[in-house]
Amino acid sequence: MSKGLFAVCLIAAAAVIGYGSAGAAAPTDAPVIVQPGAVKFAPVKGMTGVEYGVLYGDPTKAGSQYAARYRIADGVKFPPHTHPQLEQVTVLSGTFMAGIGKTWDATKMVSLPAGAYVAIPADLPHYAQAKGETILEVHGIGPDVMNMVK
Repeated sequence: MSKGLFAVCLIAAAAVIGYGSAGAAAPTDAPVIVQPGAVKFAPVKGMTGVEYGVLYGDPTKAGSQYAARYRIADGVKFPPHTHPQLEQVTVLSGTFMAGIGKTWDATKMVSLPAGAYVAIPADLPHYAQAKGETILEVHGIGPDVMNMVK
């Protein structure tokens, strides 16, 4: 399994900690269009340097497809964690460093530059860190939950 998959899980984990009123669009039969400047970011509760904006769906609702963006400050770390659902992440800007495992090991992290994509399977322990301000887009099926590895 690639270390890139690990990074995706970390991002989704941040969403579980707390959703702001980021302007989630309810799924409809009509297209949902979100222009770049229209993303409404809100701080993620309990995570300094991480902001979150829902583009589509409801990440807190079981069975709901969702799309969200994360704006992550340089150096922010996501400790080892898992997610109960598959998580898909695309790096839109910046660099996201990711590793797979139950223990943080910077030497095993993979650099994911803008344009990189990763799909992290459910329950796979992973960890990550932003290098420079990083913006991620995360797609999944709710509920988006982050379970810290003990």
